[in-house]
Amino acid sequence: MKKEYPNAVRFPETKGYFGIGIENAKHTQNIGTIWRSAQIMDADFIFVIGKHYQRMKTDTMAAYKHIPLFYFETFQDFYRSLPKESRLIGIELDENSIPVSEFTHPKQAVYLLGSEFSGLTEEAKQKCETIVQLPGKWSMNVSVAGSIIMYDRLMKNTFTA
Repeated sequence: MKKEYPNAVRFPETKGYFGIGIENAKHTQNIGTIWRSAQIMDADFIFVIGKHYQRMKTDTMAAYKHIPLFYFETFQDFYRSLPKESRLIGIELDENSIPVSEFTHPKQAVYLLGSEFSGLTEEAKQKCETIVQLPGKWSMNVSVAGSIIMYDRLMKNTFTA
């Protein structure tokens, strides 16, 4: 029988965390839009791989004051910096992807979007634990895709360990 300690400190169950970013963004205004959506959808951080970001008019909420953005020169730099026990989830039209409707979000997730021009690199796809596909036959705007995956996480609000 487990002994109860009435004065013991009890730590709350973690809400988890998530970050979202773009590999080789084609248009920097998409980064501003993702940043704004990330703030609205309660992301913990955003990141870019391979393209510097300059503040854009699409970030109308000045999200840079509220949520950090990390820059990585290469995918390898990014991958070495993944938070402990986080799961890397690719968002991509891919023959090995699973539909977002069947996807359960992990508690600690890092979502990676590819460029609208070329998608995720092969190296990135190989390192993703799961690749999730949004509805549709064609690639959509990367900031729209990012907003959809964050909304899906928020609406499902159920996580795997």
